[in-house]
Amino acid sequence: MKYSTLSIFAFVAVGLFSCDLGPESPKGFSLPEGNSEEGKVVFVKYQCLACHSIDGLEPLSEQNDNPEFSVYLGGTTTKVKTYADLLTSVINPSHKFARGYKLNSIQTDGVSKMTVYNDVMTVTELVNLVTFLQSNYELTPFRRSDYPYYGYNEGVK
Repeated sequence: MKYSTLSIFAFVAVGLFSCDLGPESPKGFSLPEGNSEEGKVVFVKYQCLACHSIDGLEPLSEQNDNPEFSVYLGGTTTKVKTYADLLTSVINPSHKFARGYKLNSIQTDGVSKMTVYNDVMTVTELVNLVTFLQSNYELTPFRRSDYPYYGYNEGVK
């Protein structure tokens, strides 16, 4: 009994300490709060409307609007669009590709066609842009199916 308790304790301790990801861990990483209105200005400044559409914003006449290639951003979704998801999509667009689009229209040889703005956009602009993008998503839960109750006890639901 004494050895089994000690073994369980040792197993739990090893499990807890092995969760550390080391220097690659995102633990402790935090960006300042962004401003959604300023993010909207950034969205227009970098001509994101040339390849993206978002409710309430129309491309300026000098922007290269491409209707056959327009990735829709925002709207209702059943999956939370986290700040980290959106941030990663901007700084590493080849990380994950948008669903519902032909792959050859959004990537070439596994690399996103989206321009990488990492050397152009400031961190403040990035934070504001991601805050703006996140504010355009609305979480809607899955609609629960209304199945009849098939209980064993009469009258119990």
